[in-house]
Amino acid sequence: MGSAFKRFCMQFCCCCCADDEDDDDEKQPLVTPDPLDYFTREVQKRRDEETNLWSEPGDPSHSERADDRTLYTLLQARNKTRMGSTGYRRLSVDIEAMRDVRREVRDKWKTILENLGFMAEADSLLTVSAGASHDRMRNAPAARAMLHSLHSETSIFCTREPPPERYLFILDRLIYLDIADDFLAKARRFYPPKEDSDEEPTGLAINLPLLLARVEALNGGGEEDESERDEENMSD
Repeated sequence: MGSAFKRFCMQFCCCCCADDEDDDDEKQPLVTPDPLDYFTREVQKRRDEETNLWSEPGDPSHSERADDRTLYTLLQARNKTRMGSTGYRRLSVDIEAMRDVRREVRDKWKTILENLGFMAEADSLLTVSAGASHDRMRNAPAARAMLHSLHSETSIFCTREPPPERYLFILDRLIYLDIADDFLAKARRFYPPKEDSDEEPTGLAINLPLLLARVEALNGGGEEDESERDEENMSD
């Protein structure tokens, strides 16, 4: 478009138009940011979150584990709630809180992998799609034994509840790459087990009943809308 506009100015306008365009071109950065790149990254980020949403990759219902079931219920409840309402905001906070717990666990795994020298490969090693199958695992028994060791001998997981099955697939990869023992040693060093008195009462096991109670209250529908109307009237 720039060259065409320049030719147009040279033929039908005064020469200063073309000179101004040259000046503007010189001020432009050599590599202009592409807004499509930003949106592509955001879409990929959302897809990654959805891909890694469930603890049980092979569970088509996404509801075998208590935390999966609760998160799924929260998402369904938010879909039925008016966007911008008090109930919608509360559900969004609860959903993000649960996802933050999962991100915290994932970040611990990523920290260890990067410390082992897998800076570029950490994200791909930690990605487990919903189509993952136990039949494709090469070292399932060893991976399960190591997952138990990580759960009982470290604080890499944020709760005393059984660890997510998705990490079985990750450990199977680490065993195949012959770095699983090094990973376990680093986990013991970086995240030693906490004493009972040191644990904060913010785990999923404590929050799940509260979150479920909120969802049940919101499912009443009418009461929530009525309370919101009262709040709006009071604010007026």
